[in-house]
Amino acid sequence: MSEMVLYEKHGPVAVLTINNPPVNVFSPGVPEGIKAGLERGNADPEVKAFVLIGGGRSFIAGADVKTFNLPREQQPDMRGTIAKLEANPKPVVAAMHGNALGGGLEVAMGCHYRVASRALKVGQPEVKLGVIPGAGGTQRLPRVIPLQEALTMIVTGNPISAEKAHEFGLIDELIEGDLLEGAVQFAQRAGESGELPKIRDRDVKLDIPAHMFFNVATERVRKEARGLIAPLLCLEAVKGAVELPFDEGLQREGELFLQAQRSDQSRGLRHIFFAEREAAKINGVDRSVKPREIRSAGVLGAGTMGGGIAMNFANAGIPVTIYEANAENLERGLATIRRNYENTAKKGRLTLEQVEERMALIRGTLSFEDLADADYVIEAVFEDMNVKREVFGRLDAVCKPGAILASNTSTLDVNEIARATSRPEQVLGMHFFSPANVMKLLEIVRPDKVDDQTLVTSVQLAKTLGKVGVVVGVCDGFVGNRMINQYGREAQQMVEEGASPRQVDDAMHALGLPMGPFEMSDMAGLDIGYAIRQRQAQEAGREKSDTFMDRIVEAGRKGQKTGAGVYSYANGRTPEVDPVAEQIIQDSRAEKGVEPRELTQEEITKRLVYQLVNEGAKILEEGIAQRASDIDVIYVYGYGFPASRGGPMHYAETVGLENVLADIKEFHEQHGDTWKPAPLLERLVREGKTFRDALSAQPSAVS
Repeated sequence: MSEMVLYEKHGPVAVLTINNPPVNVFSPGVPEGIKAGLERGNADPEVKAFVLIGGGRSFIAGADVKTFNLPREQQPDMRGTIAKLEANPKPVVAAMHGNALGGGLEVAMGCHYRVASRALKVGQPEVKLGVIPGAGGTQRLPRVIPLQEALTMIVTGNPISAEKAHEFGLIDELIEGDLLEGAVQFAQRAGESGELPKIRDRDVKLDIPAHMFFNVATERVRKEARGLIAPLLCLEAVKGAVELPFDEGLQREGELFLQAQRSDQSRGLRHIFFAEREAAKINGVDRSVKPREIRSAGVLGAGTMGGGIAMNFANAGIPVTIYEANAENLERGLATIRRNYENTAKKGRLTLEQVEERMALIRGTLSFEDLADADYVIEAVFEDMNVKREVFGRLDAVCKPGAILASNTSTLDVNEIARATSRPEQVLGMHFFSPANVMKLLEIVRPDKVDDQTLVTSVQLAKTLGKVGVVVGVCDGFVGNRMINQYGREAQQMVEEGASPRQVDDAMHALGLPMGPFEMSDMAGLDIGYAIRQRQAQEAGREKSDTFMDRIVEAGRKGQKTGAGVYSYANGRTPEVDPVAEQIIQDSRAEKGVEPRELTQEEITKRLVYQLVNEGAKILEEGIAQRASDIDVIYVYGYGFPASRGGPMHYAETVGLENVLADIKEFHEQHGDTWKPAPLLERLVREGKTFRDALSAQPSAVS
């Protein structure tokens, strides 16, 4: 018996417990253990039935994604295991709790019966990694539950509850109380009857008007897939379940799985899957350092950002106090939070009782001293260094010893902010992205003197708040905004040369981004970029910045919030080309003596993405980012770079770093020093290496 699958007898029932923590993925050793357990129980005349259950917190959370790139013969034998379960002469009962996802659900469907705890989630999320179910999921699920429901689960990858699965017939019985005890009793009854189910799932015949059903389904999936191939391959595989005998459909599923697995889209999605998990590791911090417990929080500022941050704490069940100096602003901020929750309730994602529970965790105050007992305090005040320093000086005086003080600054020097306190080892940046209650990314900014426990606590807090936390170093704009500054500057430069904002944005849509640079700027507020440009101009010794974007802001157009920016928003949030902005652009070109030229979509795409890549390489070499994959995570979760492209650094490796560098050198000759190649990029190309190899220049990750 494999140690990954434990065997014990409960009277006439053999219990096979999967022991592959933390979530029992289907790794090498698991299939061998299941098969050996079946053989042992089948050889024992006292055993009348089996229970297959997961140890710890889950049944089987899915296939081991780490094995996807292995040769087929080296991958865990999931199909063979399922076939063994299905053909077993004694009843096998899958007892499911936690998650039964992907391969986990496929294994369960190979069993003769399925029972579950009510907290179970079941699903086929393979599409979210750019693949399709590959061990019979597309063939068995449509035979077990209604075809439309099966297709929706497989194409979207979204899980369903145990109650819904029971309603559909996917689960035979919901167990109240102890799952193992209930499953053993169920298996004992099945074993005593001496009969397997009369019809195996694989033998169910699907009798539906397939042609009409799949014509409608194909049109819907194609529209919702937005250029992704895996949802369409899922549809094709499910179609095989209806039109082909089971074994032929299974063969077709395998062929489609390999087609999806070998695609660039799947490689990109799997890259992000692993990159997100890698981002939680902190270079140079020993894994023995444990986080502090955060029982209460404080937020300075009841504006859009402060209110959103406070909602994150309430959503996580952590009481939070919001300080605001102005009573009217505080009242407005709390009203906005309530409205946001009530709108969520109207969409069915919260109950009215949950709205009140979360509002009860949020307390507004006009007294700075009410922050004194908070374990973790985040400021979200005006982006000005003098204001930040004053705020942190006051926090240092008021907050209890050991309290962590964090700044939500998006660009400012967190080292300087920390110096305004007597506790720089407990000060860092926590850069939320707007809207803070929605966006998953959280840049955790690591200043020079912050201690390891503060850093580890902040990384853990990001998880608690449901964020993807990425540790970054201190520089102007950190990782995300430093790179987006180059991206936005290049977008503006191309408009100066002759492209229209619409052309530039559409090039990014074609790449898969939901918004282009000008649409994004309008949504964020053009006054934010304006303030940054003016600060940077003054720091560079210039009187002011004077681009066409500056002129648009100076004309009172600050984006969506004022109804006009680069675009107009007469019809809500839909950007429409605006003749006023167009005239400002034309006037700016004329004053500078620029003769407009045509730019191709290919040039626009390269110039935008390769600016990200080149700046990312500089950031990586400086140690501002711990690893290239962290940059990809930041751009996927914070800026809408398509996960199927794997982020800008992975995308560059897909194109070929040597090809990217060749184009950058050409742009350098044409457009000057804003295109000077990053030394790291040149070195990697010269040595035939990738961005992953750049880790060797940084401290080892030990946590």
